Amino acid sequence: MTTIPSQVDILVVGSGNAGFAAALSAKQSGAENVLLIDKCPKEWAGGNTYFTAGAYRTAHGGLDDLLPLVNNVSAEQAKKIDLAPYTEKDFKDDLQRVCMGRTDKALGHALVADSNAAIRWLSKNGIRFQLSFNRQAYEVDGRLKFWGGLSLKTQDGGKGLIEDYRSIAKRNGIQVAWSTGLQDMEPQSEQKGWLARVSAGGVDQTIKAKAVILAAGGFEANPRMRSQFLGSGWDLAMVRGTPYNTGDILEMAINRLGAQPVGNWSGCHSVAWDANADPNVGDRLASNEYTKSGYPLGLMLNVEGRRFVDEGIDLRNYTYAKFGRAIMQQPEQLAFQVWDARTSSMLRSEEYREERVEHITADTLEELAAKCATKGLKDQGAFVRTIQEYNEAVYAHRQENPSATWDPAIRDGVSTQSSAKQLALAKSNWALPLDKGPFLAVKVTCGITFTFGGLKIDPETAGLVHRMTGRPIPNMYCVGEMVGGLFYSNYPGGSGLTSGAVFGRRAGKAAATALKSTSMNKARL
Repeated sequence: MTTIPSQVDILVVGSGNAGFAAALSAKQSGAENVLLIDKCPKEWAGGNTYFTAGAYRTAHGGLDDLLPLVNNVSAEQAKKIDLAPYTEKDFKDDLQRVCMGRTDKALGHALVADSNAAIRWLSKNGIRFQLSFNRQAYEVDGRLKFWGGLSLKTQDGGKGLIEDYRSIAKRNGIQVAWSTGLQDMEPQSEQKGWLARVSAGGVDQTIKAKAVILAAGGFEANPRMRSQFLGSGWDLAMVRGTPYNTGDILEMAINRLGAQPVGNWSGCHSVAWDANADPNVGDRLASNEYTKSGYPLGLMLNVEGRRFVDEGIDLRNYTYAKFGRAIMQQPEQLAFQVWDARTSSMLRSEEYREERVEHITADTLEELAAKCATKGLKDQGAFVRTIQEYNEAVYAHRQENPSATWDPAIRDGVSTQSSAKQLALAKSNWALPLDKGPFLAVKVTCGITFTFGGLKIDPETAGLVHRMTGRPIPNMYCVGEMVGGLFYSNYPGGSGLTSGAVFGRRAGKAAATALKSTSMNKARL
């Protein structure tokens, strides 16, 4: 067992992206003794970060701006890549658009303005970035076209990201303690820091910390809190990631520290998830591969055989985090994703290969419906009629728009809506007919990733704000998924990890700077 020091400069609570970023920033900003703790055992290191695809959304100037950061692009390959600049305005507009204009303006500005610098800082310190060919590019006319404003991921996704962070922490002399859960905190005399009570391997201990950075995640693994804040039925959602994000530190911060709860407490990031996955915990081996995000290439139908979302309403990056909720609202919280031979080969193998997900295949729609009925489909006739009516609408649009070109890398306008026929629920883009066998279906449910409700922070320092004074609590900071006010109802894909890095970096620097200032004042006295 790791020996827990009785006194540290800075205590970081949580071993995900935000926690490690904060610890690294604090160390590099002059803090001598930085301790990162997590209540999970060592084999569960990384929090929810481990289960991500490792995607970071950042403003950038195009391909030439990103190439120095990545390790998977040859000079020859670079000549075939189309990757347009993604400006700060683009990022800001996407954030406001998908979050209904509710994002706290100061938080959003900090996230966007610091996104590129934060990525470069991580890269400089040893995080291995790559262009996300498998998730964010389609080959069109011999060109690799990136889409959706999201181009960077980490090598080996979340697994590789946490591996890199742990190596970085070791190189920088950051001490890490597993199976060490924060139980309570109270200020030391004259606000000189905090006394943290922890349970380390089942043994109660105390740690004197001059500053504390909270990075312990949301409450997505707590069925009681999900039902309480997200609504009825959410206790049945499948947990996509770590089972240790149970919201206890959120509740402690509110009830014991006086933190100000803000943001979308009834909202969360939730995705289409393999219905055969473990409902209570993410799989450390499969990780993000249980996500099923190929719906823009096909259709989603509920167990009554009816569509319930516009699968082509927007690029996947702007819909996948909210479509899990849409599935939760369906009968039995289940759906079937369906493709025909035109697009099934374009599905990402890491999500849809037979070793990862159960394939339901058939040569005809009627046969596919019969097979889906053995997996929970209630109305085979409605299933077939829904797809046939969809096909009729697709062909009517094509007849009226013969020059329309299907392009999965843009919002191509190839839809189901024409003057001759319109569906009550459109497919607004990428509407190809589903009538070419063999057909493929997979069964999905809702997988919850993280919750949006959190705590108010100072955007510049990530200082935790007290609900009564409206001012930052001295020597107390909050980062990562514990922060509220950024995301509402939805989020732009990849912006969660970027938020953790941006505000983790700011918190670490602010905490270390505050300690220096305190030491200098004492020296003058």
